[in-house]
Amino acid sequence: MAKVEHFEIPADDIERASAFYRDVFGFDYEPWGEDMGMIRTGSDDGINGDLHIRAEVPHPTIVITVDSLEETLAAVTAHGGEQVGEIQSLDENSRYAYFKDSEGNLVGAYDSTEN
Repeated sequence: MAKVEHFEIPADDIERASAFYRDVFGFDYEPWGEDMGMIRTGSDDGINGDLHIRAEVPHPTIVITVDSLEETLAAVTAHGGEQVGEIQSLDENSRYAYFKDSEGNLVGAYDSTEN
C-alpha cells in the first residue's frame, strides 16, 4: 500500500508563512536556504512537509510514496487521470512527479531506491 509521504505548501513570503504555521499550529520550521524549508508538525506519527516559494504548483499538495513512478503514472492515466510534467530527480536515489487525479486534483508521487 502506498502512503502519504509529505505535504507541500507554496508561499509568497517564507518568513511570513513559517511564522503563520508556527503561531497558529505550533509547527517548527527548518530553513533549507532562502526559498524553502521543512515544516515539522511535532509528531512522529504525523506527516511533515515543506514550505516553498510559490512557483509551478500554486496550491498545497500531498505527495504519496509509491514503489515505481512509471507504474503509478501508467495506472493514473489508465484510470482517468493525467501525468503533469516529467519525472524529476531529487538526488541519485529519489524522484518525483505530479499528476491530476480523475477529479482534476494535483497530487505528487515519490519513489526512492533507498531502503
